Order: sequence, then structure tokens, then C-alpha cells
Amino acid sequence: MRFFVKKPILGFEDIKEMELERIDDIFMSLKDTKSDILFTLINPLSLRDYKIEIPKKDRELLEIEDGNLVLILNTIILNSPIEESEVNFLAPFVFNTQKRVMAQIILDSSKYPDFKLTDKISRYLKKG
Repeated sequence: MRFFVKKPILGFEDIKEMELERIDDIFMSLKDTKSDILFTLINPLSLRDYKIEIPKKDRELLEIEDGNLVLILNTIILNSPIEESEVNFLAPFVFNTQKRVMAQIILDSSKYPDFKLTDKISRYLKKG
């Protein structure tokens, strides 16, 4: 599904349009439509409780209203072994799937002290 970027992605400010593709029930890929830039994203709920409040200015920018289908995904850096992979819980990508618009939002770390920029998924995997 193609999305228009409504707010610059940190470090990739020139990207205006991206393609979101499902890899499986947990992972998705997000690719710039004009270059080889690719992000691997993860559904944070597959790892942990992840409740965030989307700031009002971002809700307005993404035209999020009650009843809109909103998808929230996080960037993951895949490592080997997979348990060493790291997730960025502080800068999620938010997608309004009905309007086909998206933005990366930066959460206030003081409001979300349990969220980190790089957090190993091994912390959230059930042992044995």
C-alpha cells in the first residue's frame, strides 16, 4: 500500500512517498518509491504492551479521526541471532490507512520512560 509522507522522516527528509508491504504477521517493509531506501518495521504489540498517545498536531496532520484505521509500527534493526535485533520504540511510524498518509512521530521520553531508541528484542522474548 502506498502512503504519502506528511512529516519528514528523521535523516530522510527528501522522501515523499513510500510503499508499505507485509512480510508476515509481525514484520513489514517500508520502501521509498524513488530510491533503494528500505526500513524493516515490526508490530510492537508482538513484543510488548505498547500504548501511545499520538500528539494532537500529528493527529491533525494525519487526519486521524475516530473510526480511522491507524497502524503503528516501529523500526527494527535486524541482527544475527534475531534476539540481538533492536527496536526503536521512541520514534514510531504512524499510518492512517484510510487516507493513505503517514508520519514518523517522536515521543517524549519523559512520558514513556520504558521506551528506548534501541531496545533489544531479547528483553521481550519468552524464555524456555
